[in-house]
Amino acid sequence: MSEVVFANEMDEEMTLNMGPHHPSTHGVLRFIIKSDGEIIRKAIPDVGYLHRSIEKIGERCTYQGYMPYTDRVDYVAAMFANECWASACEKLMGIEVPKRAQYLRVISCELNRISSHMVALGAMAMDIGAITPFPWALREREYVNDLVEELCGARLTYNYHRIGGVSFDIPTGWSDKALHFLDNFEPAMREFDRLITLNEIFVKRLGNVAVISAEEAKDWGLVGPNLRASGVRWDLRREDHYSVYDDFDFDIPIGTGEAGAVGDCWDRFNVRVKECRESAKIVRQALAKINDYPEDDILGKLPKKIKPDGEAYARIESARGDMGCYVVGRGAAEPYRVRFRTGSFTAMGIIEAKSPGLFLADLVALIASFDVVAPEIDR
Repeated sequence: MSEVVFANEMDEEMTLNMGPHHPSTHGVLRFIIKSDGEIIRKAIPDVGYLHRSIEKIGERCTYQGYMPYTDRVDYVAAMFANECWASACEKLMGIEVPKRAQYLRVISCELNRISSHMVALGAMAMDIGAITPFPWALREREYVNDLVEELCGARLTYNYHRIGGVSFDIPTGWSDKALHFLDNFEPAMREFDRLITLNEIFVKRLGNVAVISAEEAKDWGLVGPNLRASGVRWDLRREDHYSVYDDFDFDIPIGTGEAGAVGDCWDRFNVRVKECRESAKIVRQALAKINDYPEDDILGKLPKKIKPDGEAYARIESARGDMGCYVVGRGAAEPYRVRFRTGSFTAMGIIEAKSPGLFLADLVALIASFDVVAPEIDR
Protein backbone atom coordinates (compact mmCIF):
# COMPACT_ATOMS: atom_id res chain seq x y z
CA MET A 1 0.00 0.00 0.00
CA SER A 2 2.87 2.37 0.84
CA GLU A 3 4.35 1.82 -2.60
CA VAL A 4 1.09 2.94 -4.25
CA VAL A 5 0.94 6.12 -2.17
CA PHE A 6 4.59 6.86 -3.01
CA ALA A 7 3.89 6.43 -6.75
CA ASN A 8 0.90 8.78 -6.64
CA GLU A 9 2.91 11.44 -4.82
CA MET A 10 5.67 11.24 -7.42
CA ASP A 11 3.12 11.61 -10.21
CA GLU A 12 1.70 14.83 -8.81
CA GLU A 13 1.54 17.69 -11.34
CA MET A 14 3.32 20.91 -10.49
CA THR A 15 2.33 24.39 -11.63
CA LEU A 16 5.31 26.68 -12.14
CA ASN A 17 5.61 30.32 -13.13
CA MET A 18 8.30 31.24 -15.63
CA GLY A 19 8.35 35.02 -15.74
CA PRO A 20 7.11 37.66 -16.15
CA HIS A 21 10.58 38.76 -14.97
CA HIS A 22 12.72 35.86 -16.14
CA PRO A 23 15.89 36.48 -18.19
CA SER A 24 15.13 33.64 -20.60
CA THR A 25 11.69 34.93 -21.63
CA HIS A 26 13.38 37.81 -23.54
CA GLY A 27 11.01 40.42 -22.18
CA VAL A 28 8.13 40.83 -19.78
CA LEU A 29 6.45 37.52 -20.64
CA ARG A 30 4.95 34.85 -18.41
CA PHE A 31 4.56 31.14 -19.02
CA ILE A 32 2.35 28.99 -16.80
CA ILE A 33 4.03 25.60 -16.81
CA LYS A 34 2.33 22.33 -15.86
CA SER A 35 5.06 19.78 -15.30
CA ASP A 36 5.76 16.32 -14.00
CA GLY A 37 9.16 16.92 -12.48
CA GLU A 38 11.45 18.07 -15.29
CA ILE A 39 9.01 16.99 -18.03
CA ILE A 40 6.57 19.63 -19.25
CA ARG A 41 2.95 18.64 -19.72
CA LYS A 42 1.88 22.07 -20.94
CA ALA A 43 3.37 25.58 -21.14
CA ILE A 44 0.74 28.29 -21.53
CA PRO A 45 1.87 31.79 -22.59
CA ASP A 46 0.30 34.59 -20.55
CA VAL A 47 0.86 37.86 -22.41
CA GLY A 48 -0.23 41.43 -21.79
CA TYR A 49 2.33 42.69 -19.28
CA LEU A 50 3.83 45.18 -21.74
CA HIS A 51 0.69 46.53 -23.39
CA ARG A 52 1.12 50.25 -24.14
CA SER A 53 -1.81 50.99 -26.50
CA ILE A 54 0.65 51.67 -29.31
CA GLU A 55 -2.08 51.30 -31.96
CA LYS A 56 -4.48 53.63 -30.16
CA ILE A 57 -1.67 56.19 -29.86
CA GLY A 58 -1.44 56.05 -33.66
CA GLU A 59 -5.07 57.11 -33.86
CA ARG A 60 -4.28 60.21 -31.78
CA CYS A 61 -1.22 61.37 -33.75
CA THR A 62 -0.81 62.86 -37.19
CA TYR A 63 0.46 60.51 -39.87
CA GLN A 64 3.98 62.00 -39.76
CA GLY A 65 3.92 62.44 -35.98
CA TYR A 66 3.32 58.73 -35.36
CA MET A 67 6.66 57.68 -36.88
CA PRO A 68 8.70 57.92 -33.61
CA TYR A 69 6.14 55.71 -31.86
CA THR A 70 6.56 52.93 -34.41
CA ASP A 71 10.12 52.46 -33.11
CA ARG A 72 8.48 50.98 -30.00
CA VAL A 73 6.68 48.22 -31.91
CA ASP A 74 9.98 46.33 -32.07
CA TYR A 75 12.76 48.17 -30.28
CA VAL A 76 15.40 45.61 -31.36
CA ALA A 77 14.65 46.13 -35.07
CA ALA A 78 12.90 49.49 -35.14
CA MET A 79 13.91 50.33 -38.72
CA PHE A 80 11.42 47.78 -40.05
CA ALA A 81 8.49 49.25 -38.14
CA ASN A 82 9.47 52.66 -39.54
CA GLU A 83 9.41 51.25 -43.06
CA CYS A 84 6.17 49.37 -42.55
CA TRP A 85 4.31 52.47 -41.32
CA ALA A 86 5.78 54.63 -44.07
CA SER A 87 4.89 52.04 -46.74
CA ALA A 88 1.28 51.79 -45.55
CA CYS A 89 0.88 55.57 -45.58
CA GLU A 90 2.50 55.84 -49.02
CA LYS A 91 0.14 53.23 -50.39
CA LEU A 92 -2.82 55.03 -48.83
CA MET A 93 -1.83 58.40 -50.29
CA GLY A 94 -0.31 57.24 -53.59
CA ILE A 95 3.12 58.70 -52.81
CA GLU A 96 6.10 57.65 -54.94
CA VAL A 97 9.38 57.12 -53.10
CA PRO A 98 12.60 58.19 -54.90
CA LYS A 99 14.98 55.39 -55.82
CA ARG A 100 17.80 56.78 -53.68
CA ALA A 101 15.51 56.83 -50.65
CA GLN A 102 14.52 53.22 -51.32
CA TYR A 103 18.18 52.22 -51.41
CA LEU A 104 18.76 54.02 -48.13
CA ARG A 105 15.82 52.12 -46.63
CA VAL A 106 17.32 48.83 -47.77
CA ILE A 107 20.76 49.70 -46.37
CA SER A 108 19.39 50.83 -43.02
CA CYS A 109 17.03 47.86 -42.68
CA GLU A 110 19.60 45.23 -43.60
CA LEU A 111 22.11 46.69 -41.16
CA ASN A 112 19.35 46.59 -38.55
CA ARG A 113 18.62 42.95 -39.47
CA ILE A 114 22.26 42.13 -38.72
CA SER A 115 22.20 43.94 -35.36
CA SER A 116 18.89 42.31 -34.41
CA HIS A 117 20.11 38.82 -35.29
CA MET A 118 23.30 39.45 -33.32
CA VAL A 119 21.20 39.99 -30.19
CA ALA A 120 19.10 36.90 -30.96
CA LEU A 121 22.08 34.63 -31.59
CA GLY A 122 24.12 35.82 -28.64
CA ALA A 123 21.18 35.67 -26.25
CA MET A 124 20.16 32.18 -27.40
CA ALA A 125 23.68 30.87 -26.88
CA MET A 126 23.75 32.44 -23.42
CA ASP A 127 20.36 30.95 -22.53
CA ILE A 128 21.76 27.51 -23.35
CA GLY A 129 24.82 28.17 -21.18
CA ALA A 130 27.49 29.56 -23.53
CA ILE A 131 28.47 32.97 -22.17
CA THR A 132 31.27 34.02 -24.56
CA PRO A 133 29.18 34.36 -27.78
CA PHE A 134 26.95 37.05 -26.26
CA PRO A 135 29.60 39.79 -25.80
CA TRP A 136 31.11 38.63 -29.10
CA ALA A 137 27.79 39.28 -30.86
CA LEU A 138 27.27 42.57 -29.03
CA ARG A 139 30.65 43.74 -30.29
CA GLU A 140 29.46 43.35 -33.91
CA ARG A 141 26.16 44.98 -33.03
CA GLU A 142 27.97 48.01 -31.61
CA TYR A 143 29.77 48.50 -34.92
CA VAL A 144 26.36 48.59 -36.64
CA ASN A 145 25.01 50.97 -33.99
CA ASP A 146 27.91 53.34 -34.65
CA LEU A 147 27.11 53.34 -38.37
CA VAL A 148 23.39 53.88 -37.86
CA GLU A 149 24.01 56.61 -35.30
CA GLU A 150 26.12 58.48 -37.84
CA LEU A 151 23.39 57.98 -40.44
CA CYS A 152 20.35 59.11 -38.41
CA GLY A 153 21.51 60.21 -34.97
CA ALA A 154 20.08 57.32 -32.94
CA ARG A 155 21.27 53.87 -31.87
CA LEU A 156 18.05 52.08 -30.87
CA THR A 157 14.85 53.97 -31.70
CA TYR A 158 15.81 55.43 -35.05
CA ASN A 159 12.92 57.52 -36.38
CA TYR A 160 14.86 57.48 -39.68
CA HIS A 161 12.24 56.70 -42.30
CA ARG A 162 9.71 59.27 -43.41
CA ILE A 163 6.46 59.08 -45.34
CA GLY A 164 7.83 59.41 -48.88
CA GLY A 165 11.45 58.57 -48.12
CA VAL A 166 14.03 59.01 -45.35
CA SER A 167 15.18 61.89 -43.17
CA PHE A 168 18.92 62.04 -44.03
CA ASP A 169 21.21 61.12 -46.89
CA ILE A 170 24.49 59.25 -46.41
CA PRO A 171 27.12 61.44 -44.70
CA THR A 172 30.48 62.02 -46.39
CA GLY A 173 32.73 59.00 -45.97
CA TRP A 174 29.96 56.83 -44.48
CA SER A 175 29.96 54.31 -47.34
CA ASP A 176 33.66 53.59 -46.80
CA LYS A 177 33.05 52.99 -43.09
CA ALA A 178 30.17 50.64 -43.87
CA LEU A 179 32.30 48.68 -46.34
CA HIS A 180 35.10 48.49 -43.79
CA PHE A 181 32.64 47.01 -41.30
CA LEU A 182 31.46 44.44 -43.84
CA ASP A 183 35.06 43.51 -44.69
CA ASN A 184 35.56 42.60 -41.04
CA PHE A 185 32.09 41.23 -40.35
CA GLU A 186 32.11 38.48 -42.98
CA PRO A 187 35.26 36.74 -41.66
CA ALA A 188 34.01 37.37 -38.13
CA MET A 189 30.94 35.25 -38.90
CA ARG A 190 33.21 32.36 -39.84
CA GLU A 191 34.83 32.80 -36.45
CA PHE A 192 31.35 32.79 -34.89
CA ASP A 193 30.63 29.44 -36.56
CA ARG A 194 33.75 27.95 -35.01
CA LEU A 195 32.90 29.51 -31.66
CA ILE A 196 29.28 28.38 -31.31
CA THR A 197 27.23 27.56 -34.44
CA LEU A 198 29.18 24.40 -35.25
CA ASN A 199 30.31 23.73 -31.69
CA GLU A 200 29.74 20.02 -31.08
CA ILE A 201 28.15 20.50 -27.66
CA PHE A 202 25.87 23.27 -28.95
CA VAL A 203 24.80 21.26 -32.01
CA LYS A 204 23.96 18.17 -29.94
CA ARG A 205 22.14 20.31 -27.36
CA LEU A 206 19.78 21.84 -29.94
CA GLY A 207 19.50 19.14 -32.61
CA ASN A 208 16.08 17.40 -32.68
CA VAL A 209 14.76 19.70 -29.94
CA ALA A 210 11.25 21.17 -30.49
CA VAL A 211 11.02 20.12 -34.13
CA ILE A 212 8.42 22.05 -36.15
CA SER A 213 7.53 20.60 -39.53
CA ALA A 214 6.78 22.73 -42.57
CA GLU A 215 3.08 21.90 -42.30
CA GLU A 216 2.96 22.83 -38.62
CA ALA A 217 4.83 26.08 -39.25
CA LYS A 218 2.33 27.11 -41.92
CA ASP A 219 -0.71 25.98 -39.93
CA TRP A 220 0.37 27.99 -36.88
CA GLY A 221 1.23 31.09 -38.90
CA LEU A 222 4.97 31.20 -38.27
CA VAL A 223 6.84 33.77 -40.35
CA GLY A 224 10.36 34.88 -41.12
CA PRO A 225 13.33 32.79 -39.92
CA ASN A 226 11.02 30.60 -37.82
CA LEU A 227 9.10 29.58 -40.96
CA ARG A 228 12.16 29.25 -43.18
CA ALA A 229 13.92 27.08 -40.58
CA SER A 230 11.15 24.51 -41.14
CA GLY A 231 12.16 24.26 -44.80
CA VAL A 232 9.68 26.76 -46.28
CA ARG A 233 11.43 29.15 -48.69
CA TRP A 234 9.20 32.17 -48.13
CA ASP A 235 10.58 35.70 -47.88
CA LEU A 236 8.54 38.82 -48.64
CA ARG A 237 11.59 40.50 -50.17
CA ARG A 238 11.25 37.95 -52.98
CA GLU A 239 7.56 37.06 -52.86
CA ASP A 240 6.11 40.59 -52.68
CA HIS A 241 8.89 42.31 -54.67
CA TYR A 242 8.55 45.37 -52.47
CA SER A 243 11.03 48.26 -52.35
CA VAL A 244 14.10 47.65 -54.60
CA TYR A 245 15.03 44.14 -53.45
CA ASP A 246 14.65 42.87 -57.01
CA ASP A 247 17.83 44.83 -57.80
CA PHE A 248 19.93 42.61 -55.55
CA ASP A 249 21.26 39.09 -55.72
CA PHE A 250 20.84 37.20 -52.42
CA ASP A 251 19.81 33.77 -51.19
CA ILE A 252 16.95 32.72 -48.91
CA PRO A 253 18.42 30.40 -46.24
CA ILE A 254 16.18 27.55 -45.05
CA GLY A 255 16.51 24.78 -42.48
CA THR A 256 18.14 21.62 -43.77
CA GLY A 257 18.24 19.39 -40.69
CA GLU A 258 22.04 19.28 -40.46
CA ALA A 259 21.94 18.80 -36.68
CA GLY A 260 18.90 16.54 -36.55
CA ALA A 261 15.43 17.03 -38.04
CA VAL A 262 14.43 19.94 -40.27
CA GLY A 263 12.83 22.64 -38.14
CA ASP A 264 14.61 21.99 -34.84
CA CYS A 265 16.06 24.66 -32.55
CA TRP A 266 19.48 24.47 -34.20
CA ASP A 267 17.98 25.13 -37.64
CA ARG A 268 16.28 28.25 -36.31
CA PHE A 269 19.64 29.42 -34.95
CA ASN A 270 21.56 28.60 -38.12
CA VAL A 271 19.07 30.28 -40.45
CA ARG A 272 19.68 33.57 -38.64
CA VAL A 273 23.44 33.11 -38.90
CA LYS A 274 23.11 32.65 -42.65
CA GLU A 275 20.73 35.61 -42.98
CA CYS A 276 23.39 37.89 -41.50
CA ARG A 277 25.69 36.95 -44.37
CA GLU A 278 22.94 37.59 -46.94
CA SER A 279 22.19 41.00 -45.41
CA ALA A 280 25.87 41.88 -45.70
CA LYS A 281 25.72 40.94 -49.41
CA ILE A 282 22.66 43.15 -49.93
CA VAL A 283 24.26 46.16 -48.20
CA ARG A 284 27.39 45.80 -50.38
CA GLN A 285 25.32 45.80 -53.56
CA ALA A 286 23.18 48.73 -52.41
CA LEU A 287 26.24 50.83 -51.58
CA ALA A 288 27.67 50.06 -55.02
CA LYS A 289 24.48 51.14 -56.84
CA ILE A 290 23.19 54.05 -54.75
CA ASN A 291 25.42 56.62 -56.43
CA ASP A 292 23.59 55.97 -59.71
CA TYR A 293 20.85 58.21 -58.27
CA PRO A 294 21.01 61.95 -57.45
CA GLU A 295 22.28 62.97 -54.03
CA ASP A 296 19.73 64.32 -51.55
CA ASP A 297 16.83 62.97 -53.64
CA ILE A 298 15.52 61.29 -50.51
CA LEU A 299 11.93 62.46 -50.13
CA GLY A 300 9.03 62.12 -52.54
CA LYS A 301 6.38 64.73 -53.22
CA LEU A 302 3.76 64.81 -50.45
CA PRO A 303 0.21 66.19 -50.64
CA LYS A 304 -0.22 69.73 -49.33
CA LYS A 305 -2.74 68.43 -46.82
CA ILE A 306 -2.15 64.96 -45.42
CA LYS A 307 -5.74 64.03 -44.76
CA PRO A 308 -6.27 60.83 -46.78
CA ASP A 309 -9.50 58.92 -47.16
CA GLY A 310 -9.45 55.15 -47.64
CA GLU A 311 -7.53 52.18 -46.33
CA ALA A 312 -4.26 50.41 -47.09
CA TYR A 313 -2.21 47.45 -45.92
CA ALA A 314 1.54 47.14 -46.36
CA ARG A 315 3.87 44.38 -45.21
CA ILE A 316 7.60 43.98 -45.12
CA GLU A 317 10.13 41.29 -44.18
CA SER A 318 11.23 42.29 -40.70
CA ALA A 319 13.99 40.62 -38.68
CA ARG A 320 11.18 38.59 -37.10
CA GLY A 321 9.39 37.95 -40.37
CA ASP A 322 6.19 39.23 -41.92
CA MET A 323 5.32 42.60 -40.35
CA GLY A 324 2.13 44.21 -41.63
CA CYS A 325 0.52 47.59 -41.03
CA TYR A 326 -3.12 48.38 -41.73
CA VAL A 327 -4.22 52.01 -41.76
CA VAL A 328 -7.64 53.58 -42.33
CA GLY A 329 -8.06 57.26 -43.13
CA ARG A 330 -11.34 59.19 -42.85
CA GLY A 331 -10.23 62.57 -44.23
CA ALA A 332 -8.72 63.78 -40.96
CA ALA A 333 -5.17 64.67 -39.96
CA GLU A 334 -5.11 61.57 -37.73
CA PRO A 335 -5.71 57.98 -38.88
CA TYR A 336 -9.07 56.47 -38.03
CA ARG A 337 -7.53 53.03 -37.37
CA VAL A 338 -3.98 51.71 -37.04
CA ARG A 339 -3.14 48.02 -36.76
CA PHE A 340 0.17 46.13 -36.74
CA ARG A 341 0.72 42.43 -37.40
CA THR A 342 3.98 41.04 -36.05
CA GLY A 343 5.97 37.82 -36.14
CA SER A 344 6.52 37.51 -32.39
CA PHE A 345 2.79 37.41 -31.67
CA THR A 346 2.17 34.59 -34.14
CA ALA A 347 5.12 32.63 -32.75
CA MET A 348 3.61 32.54 -29.26
CA GLY A 349 0.67 30.39 -30.34
CA ILE A 350 2.67 27.26 -31.16
CA ILE A 351 4.57 27.16 -27.84
CA GLU A 352 1.68 25.53 -25.98
CA ALA A 353 1.31 22.91 -28.73
CA LYS A 354 5.04 22.06 -28.90
CA SER A 355 5.80 22.14 -25.17
CA PRO A 356 4.34 18.77 -23.99
CA GLY A 357 7.17 16.27 -23.50
CA LEU A 358 9.96 18.85 -23.46
CA PHE A 359 12.34 19.25 -20.55
CA LEU A 360 12.11 22.55 -18.71
CA ALA A 361 15.55 23.44 -20.09
CA ASP A 362 14.30 22.71 -23.61
CA LEU A 363 11.51 25.26 -23.19
CA VAL A 364 14.20 27.90 -22.68
CA ALA A 365 15.80 26.78 -25.96
CA LEU A 366 12.44 26.85 -27.78
CA ILE A 367 11.56 30.38 -26.64
CA ALA A 368 15.05 31.66 -27.50
CA SER A 369 14.95 30.02 -30.94
CA PHE A 370 11.81 32.02 -31.83
CA ASP A 371 13.57 35.35 -31.13
CA VAL A 372 10.42 36.95 -29.73
CA VAL A 373 10.42 40.49 -28.37
CA ALA A 374 7.71 41.48 -25.92
CA PRO A 375 6.64 44.80 -27.55
CA GLU A 376 5.69 42.92 -30.73
CA ILE A 377 3.39 40.68 -28.67
CA ASP A 378 1.72 43.34 -26.51
CA ARG A 379 0.67 46.35 -28.56
